[in-house]
Amino acid sequence: MLRLLQVSVDGQVRVVAWDGEGEARIVEGVSSTYELAQKAIAADKSFADFISGQPVGPAVDLALAAREDRLRLPVEHADPAHFIVAGTGLTHLGSADGRDKMHKAAQSAEKPTDSMRMFLMGVEGGKPKPGEAGVQPEWFYKGDGSQLKSTGEDLVSPAFALDGGEEPELAAIYLIGPDGTPFRLGFCLANEFSDHVTEKGNYLWLAHSKLRQASLGPELLVGELPSHVEGTSRIRRGEEVIFEKPFLSGEANMSHTIANLEYHNFKYDLFRRPGDLHVHFFGTATLSFSEGVKTEPGDQFEISAAPFGLTLVNRLAVATESPVAIRAL
Repeated sequence: MLRLLQVSVDGQVRVVAWDGEGEARIVEGVSSTYELAQKAIAADKSFADFISGQPVGPAVDLALAAREDRLRLPVEHADPAHFIVAGTGLTHLGSADGRDKMHKAAQSAEKPTDSMRMFLMGVEGGKPKPGEAGVQPEWFYKGDGSQLKSTGEDLVSPAFALDGGEEPELAAIYLIGPDGTPFRLGFCLANEFSDHVTEKGNYLWLAHSKLRQASLGPELLVGELPSHVEGTSRIRRGEEVIFEKPFLSGEANMSHTIANLEYHNFKYDLFRRPGDLHVHFFGTATLSFSEGVKTEPGDQFEISAAPFGLTLVNRLAVATESPVAIRAL
């Protein structure tokens, strides 16, 4: 499967094409994945067809680039405000368990929590027939492109945060074409970093808990996502592995289709503004927080999954306190 990467080579960002097994080579004639996507859209060609007509440059050692922290986000926008970061939760089979336990403690009644009700709605109506709209999922906003970190960079938790926990999952990246059509560029590994303690305090604080940084793996997997994706989420504290657990994704492990999640994101006109980029996180059923892990600054998150060949690695850091002063004019 074709995958695209952005790699710093001799101080310049280069687009690299890789099939996951052979040599990774520079795609000549473009300076970024964003430019490559624009040109492919203008030519009415797929990535694969467009790249086949481009000159190929020298090979790039991706393992060395990873060791030297030269792997960048798979796509970037010159103006981060035009890179919308959002996602959906309770989309994976089993994803309601941790959330349900989290919120049931705040309820005295034994009735199902809103989280469980939302999950069951997805199970019943999240996979409609092609061309039909299914039930809408939980949706959240995480910020803009300034919140996104590449592999090797720190995930910085705000000083006021109560928790900084990983969420290992897959995300898709989209470019809005000149006529307002969303084009899916591909899929990537992701860490949808969140504040689970804040969310646990009150479900209505979910919006606050999601306004955090997030990281994307370097590979943009082009084409359709395999129906079954199995990966591993790991946390290292120094030399010790304090958490390791498999996670599943792909539609075979989800209560919604990708198409249904996409429809309910892009049905809003403001999300179909030509030239904008979007990244959409598809959710997970695996959290170290649900296993009682309390992360600490310096912990290293490692997320890997076939068919992605490179591991997404980030360390947890905490920002210094930054007082907010409001002035009247």
